[in-house]
Amino acid sequence: MENTMLEQMGFIIGDWIPKEASIAIAVENSYIYYKAGVHDLQIREGQLVLPGSIAARAKKEGQRVEMFVEESVFGTPYYGIGYPVKLGEKESVLVIILPPDYLVRKNKPIRFLTGKYEDTWRPIPVTKVSHIESSQKKTWFYTDDETYCVIHTLKNLKPQLPDSFLPIHRSYIVNIDYIEEISRDIASNYQLTLRDGSILPVSQNYTASVRARLGF
Repeated sequence: MENTMLEQMGFIIGDWIPKEASIAIAVENSYIYYKAGVHDLQIREGQLVLPGSIAARAKKEGQRVEMFVEESVFGTPYYGIGYPVKLGEKESVLVIILPPDYLVRKNKPIRFLTGKYEDTWRPIPVTKVSHIESSQKKTWFYTDDETYCVIHTLKNLKPQLPDSFLPIHRSYIVNIDYIEEISRDIASNYQLTLRDGSILPVSQNYTASVRARLGF
């Protein structure tokens, strides 16, 4: 298919999806078109389709695939929707690439987290949770007063949290309402200071989506 036709397809599709989304088209085992949005995976034309990606799964299964993809595939996490299509006689895939927290905004969020404190379990409103951390194979969430252990993994919690929660690192999700300031560390990477004085790193893989959400 001619590049002008691909550009037209990308322009039309771009009118119907969030501006932060990127669009990729793969034919057989490589990408032939990529239109970057705010959440940019930096896919190059001619790049091979990677195992575990949305494109690989949609092609293999021959049906629409919607899923969260870990950062181990492209180096940055994303939420994607893949559609198997035909371009001429060739098996192809159209992929819509969205920020990793897209599902949080799409589904109805949870209103509380039940965490373990010493020998008791307590339901805590998510509005009182400053941030959530994955550490030592456990998941912890923090309030102004206490630290709680929760049975869920960070990966499972991501799509259930309200829009005010922002993934900033593979080990951290932060409540935007608790952010006091945004600064840079000695390596010029972004870091967030919370109201309680906690300082959380923003990994480079999440920098684009964090800046897009916070508008800086």
